[in-house]
Amino acid sequence: MPNNDEMTIDERYKYLRIRQKKYRKGGRLERTRMLDEMEQVTGLHRKTLIRHMRGRIERKRRKRQRGRVYGSAVDDALRVISESHDYICAERLTSNLVGMAQHLAAHQELTLNATLLEQLARISVSTVKRKLRCFARLDQWRLPRRRGPKPPNPVTRDIPMGRIPWNEAEPGHLEADLVHHCGPSLCGDYVCTVQLADAATGWCEQAAVLGHSQRVMQNAFEHILARLPFPIREIHPDNGSEFFNHHLLRFWKDAVPGVRISRSRPFHKNDNRFVEQKNSSLVRAFLGHRRFDTVAQTCLLNQLYDKIWLPKVQLLRTGHARRRQDRYPGCKARLEDQTPLRSPAYAIRTTLHFSSALCRATQQAAGTARYHQSAKTAQRHPRTTRPSVLITQCQATTERPTHPLYTHTERSGFSGAIIN
Repeated sequence: MPNNDEMTIDERYKYLRIRQKKYRKGGRLERTRMLDEMEQVTGLHRKTLIRHMRGRIERKRRKRQRGRVYGSAVDDALRVISESHDYICAERLTSNLVGMAQHLAAHQELTLNATLLEQLARISVSTVKRKLRCFARLDQWRLPRRRGPKPPNPVTRDIPMGRIPWNEAEPGHLEADLVHHCGPSLCGDYVCTVQLADAATGWCEQAAVLGHSQRVMQNAFEHILARLPFPIREIHPDNGSEFFNHHLLRFWKDAVPGVRISRSRPFHKNDNRFVEQKNSSLVRAFLGHRRFDTVAQTCLLNQLYDKIWLPKVQLLRTGHARRRQDRYPGCKARLEDQTPLRSPAYAIRTTLHFSSALCRATQQAAGTARYHQSAKTAQRHPRTTRPSVLITQCQATTERPTHPLYTHTERSGFSGAIIN
């Protein structure tokens, strides 16, 4: 580094540019006196000063670049010293290179010799800054800069945002969501559950798909549309691209003409409150947070969703329903209290059977014994694991309904109660 009394190159050129104007206006004696003064101040040769005074005073690009002065040993030492100082700036790091290098060498963290120590003592701040910038780009020591928010999906620009009213009385207003069975990692393809929940009746339908491409999502929706007992009037998913793309929008317009498509507000999960609650009680309660990523597991999940029908319908405590009607005098009994149910014992047996099959399929797919947990995971569902709590008198049904939604008179034989 230059001493405090020496001028840098930029300072020298700035001084010469200031003196150049007076030099060109002066006479012979004045120029001789100014050359003597500039020679003492800058330390340049007299002929060099005369050439600068006659031409343009500016730095020229080097025609041939200089060779590399500091080798790989200096780079390795800078990496270790910079990491020891927690990646401080080059201005603070340069003055501490020699001291930290000797300290690290004493603890056998750095191999130090006389040549390396001499190079660390005379390296400039600009060289250290340039090398640290190169290290950060190659080694990715620091977190990458945030590049701003992700651009919005152009398909959702014309889709209105909102929520389905909680007191919606007309069946057919469905909330849609996708449950990911990826486990702790999002890598690769894995099984997802497509779930639709009706806001008026509480009716839910699920379908398991491997991945979430346009083809499998369309097949899942076609499967669900064939099983719904009422027409779809509105579909209300979140803002995921698996729901909003040109292929699925074209599918909904062709499959259900006149359907209203809406979406929830970004980062507002409560806009899909009905299906979010069902994700916990109808999917996670039975399957947990394991990873499923094989075709066999997808088929077993679809068989499980076809067999078990008990959690498809909401059950309200009699006292809660009475309090709700007392609080809202104009509120009628919702259709969820009128939907036929299968036997709870049937639901428990079916869930345990397919949970055991899922565990076996998972062990075969993974080839390891880390999935040794019991199939009793399915018993965590609060409405099926306590048969003494739930008392129902209903007609046992063995087939899923394919006719229009039942009316209250058609199900007059059903009654349900929950014992506190």
